[in-house]
Amino acid sequence: MRRICTICARGGSKGLPGKNLRELAGRPLIAHSIAQAQDAGIFDEIAISSDSEEILRAAETWGAAHLIRRPAEMADDTASKLPAIRHCVEAVENVSGASFDTIVDIDVTSPLRTADDIRGAVELMESRGVTNVITGAAARKNPYFNMVQQLPDGHVDLCIRPDGGRLDRRQDCPPVFDMNAAVYVWRRDAFFDHMDVFYPDTLLYEMPDERSHDIDTPIDFQFVELLMKQGA
Repeated sequence: MRRICTICARGGSKGLPGKNLRELAGRPLIAHSIAQAQDAGIFDEIAISSDSEEILRAAETWGAAHLIRRPAEMADDTASKLPAIRHCVEAVENVSGASFDTIVDIDVTSPLRTADDIRGAVELMESRGVTNVITGAAARKNPYFNMVQQLPDGHVDLCIRPDGGRLDRRQDCPPVFDMNAAVYVWRRDAFFDHMDVFYPDTLLYEMPDERSHDIDTPIDFQFVELLMKQGA
């Protein structure tokens, strides 16, 4: 079973400019993901995909084996991440001369994730023989109970009304999860055949809330930094 870990890091960021290289707990944000992939100890190759030479240089400094220069059309604000993952995998396969069985992508903006989380998500996919696994944490709000949508006439109603009208206790609602973007795992053949995040057999690897915070804004960064200091 050959596995590759991709770490995709664009140079541009609107919510928090320069976030991928911003120092967190003494090292650039991207260095945390590289270290976690290395600590997982399950990957044949670890590759960084970026349109930024500065990010690629930093990734090399922190031990990344493959530095993949992402085409500009895969790096603008409207570009999906999935083609960048595929491009990265293909580039490494062309260099190594071997193909992979499992693709794992870990997001730079989820530094609270652990090597155990990565291994757990991969083991879940491979042991169950499913197409892919995503990670998430129990949602703070539930669309069956306390999430509302605004209707065309301006009134609001529950996002989802279960049979019978509504549920009076949150505990009675179907469990829902927030995707945390920490780890994505795919079977390579299925991903290359049809790039997507959700398939008929997609499974979720549950992570605790305290490791599920994603950095998109300055406040997110400050909060994650505080959690890391408290956990030190």
